[in-house]
Amino acid sequence: MQKVGRPVRSEIRQNIIEILAYVGEAYAYSIYKVYREVFPPVTMRSIYYHLKKGVTIGEFKVTQVLKEKGEYSWGGEAEKIYYALGVAAVPHQENRIKTFFAKDDEKIPLMQQPPGD
Repeated sequence: MQKVGRPVRSEIRQNIIEILAYVGEAYAYSIYKVYREVFPPVTMRSIYYHLKKGVTIGEFKVTQVLKEKGEYSWGGEAEKIYYALGVAAVPHQENRIKTFFAKDDEKIPLMQQPPGD
């Protein structure tokens, strides 16, 4: 009997897995910036959705949540949620990611570890 419903697999989530497999840990907006340069365009909302879904199914885990003070259009504080690979993540060593980071060593600080590590 065939399973009914949407498949759990997602190309966008797999691409996020590839990014996190290379950088280790990052917050959503930094993942989004790399994703837009390497893979077909997606919305920021889609990245947030897939990160949340990935946490639910064990592909990602939240490593820490930091509140950053600053002058933002929405107020004086921003919350950054840092993600890493979870136990269910299966990276495939995507060559596009390696090539992207190999082109320019200045892109690595984009994914720098959060303060306090």
